[in-house]
Amino acid sequence: MALPPKWYQFLVGVFASLGSVLFGYDLGVIAQVIASPSFAKEFNDPKANETGAVVSVFTGGAFIGAGVAGVLADRIGRRLTIMIGAIIFCLGGGLQTGAMALSYLYSGRAIAGLGVGVLTMIIPLYQAELAHPSIRGRVTALQQFMLGVGALAAAWISYGTFTGFAPDDNGQWRTSLGIQILPAVVLAALILLFPESPRWLIDQGRTEDGLKTLARLHSHGNIDDAWVRAEFEQIQETITYEHEHEASSIGELFSDRSCLRRLVLACAIQASVQMTGVSAIQYYSPEIYKLMGIATEDTLKYQAISSVLALIAQASCILFIDRLGRRWPLICGNLFNMVTFIIATALLAKFPPGANNNKSAAWAFIVITWLYNISFSATNGPLSWIIPAEIFDTKTRAYGVMIATMTSFAFNTMIGQITPIAMENIGYKFYILFVVGNFTNALFFWAVLPETAKRPLEEMKYLFTEAPYFVPGMKRVDYETHDLEHRVQEVEAKQGYTSHVETHA
Repeated sequence: MALPPKWYQFLVGVFASLGSVLFGYDLGVIAQVIASPSFAKEFNDPKANETGAVVSVFTGGAFIGAGVAGVLADRIGRRLTIMIGAIIFCLGGGLQTGAMALSYLYSGRAIAGLGVGVLTMIIPLYQAELAHPSIRGRVTALQQFMLGVGALAAAWISYGTFTGFAPDDNGQWRTSLGIQILPAVVLAALILLFPESPRWLIDQGRTEDGLKTLARLHSHGNIDDAWVRAEFEQIQETITYEHEHEASSIGELFSDRSCLRRLVLACAIQASVQMTGVSAIQYYSPEIYKLMGIATEDTLKYQAISSVLALIAQASCILFIDRLGRRWPLICGNLFNMVTFIIATALLAKFPPGANNNKSAAWAFIVITWLYNISFSATNGPLSWIIPAEIFDTKTRAYGVMIATMTSFAFNTMIGQITPIAMENIGYKFYILFVVGNFTNALFFWAVLPETAKRPLEEMKYLFTEAPYFVPGMKRVDYETHDLEHRVQEVEAKQGYTSHVETHA
């Protein structure tokens, strides 16, 4: 029995998201690596700026990788770009695992980051171009969910290797670094068995292949299905117009007001994620928890529990994001994050390391960090990949997502580099940055972010051209075109049947 089309699209998205597992794993594992006694011994007790470089050179490489992916995605296709990213990551992961000096480790981290940058840029774009509008949110939310799967694996593997190996055994950190290569091998080996983006195929003039792929995705291969025909016509007309009337894809992002509006919004969303404080906690949890007198071994255990909670929150996002929309979950998530950081900052200020009777305060800090992670994982994290992937036109999508992803890694690199230095010099006061960041994020998105849920990709241009810049009073119904629905009805009227209702239910 064939899978329902939406289940097939979802499962293709799951496989592509193996690339996100790599990112999540590396985000989660590096805190344990740099906190391991054997790591410190192997590399002669690296200073704060050196451990900061171990973290940030990865995201620096990812910044470049996202830029490379933007070029490759339009030239060679989405699948080949994913395969190249996975192969590059394998090379970087191998170099990290066998590093005999910090210089080798820096090189491996940079190369692995290059691969992750390629993958995190291309995967949500690929998913968005495959998915039905009604499930696009949950499919692209897989990016953050699988990132959470990687972080969860990293947390428990890190805890196991930290406690299972002797403090002077390099297996304590080499084992956890080596395991990350396995999903990259699987992704590189099998991605070409999955469908190419039909929008990319049509954009390249391969219209028959694009139509067959749409049919494969939405109607078990039936190219006469009403939905398939209507979507094919809409995509083809949009791409033809773009080719005949618009500037070059990257130039249009800056010359067209609608495109520039979308680019600014996508970059703001990606930058805002880093200003929630997520990377500071992920990369340097042992150092941060020490401020509350919590030992490294306990920190890794609590972070592993936090990863389980995050995964549950990410699964909730997948289930509900297409019902709740994009706008209010993002606003409310930032406001809740702000509250958790206010409480965490107060705890750090009132109960410094060595203070008496601060065990209860330490537990309060742990729980509030868990609550932050739940909030972030259900809102900010997934939405930072969902929204940029769905708001651009076919011609500008690869470059728009590329620039947004590069913005994310630029801010990620900055936070990764300054956090250990800031924690060493100003301690808990560094958390105030994230209190302010979460509040301004919420205020900004309340003012300028229109709702984009369930709109066909080809109808985003109308929304961002016609909708006001200040959107709190905007009525969504005033900016809906229903063009795709009208096309489906026209095709059905010509064919004399309504089978798409059953096919796409």
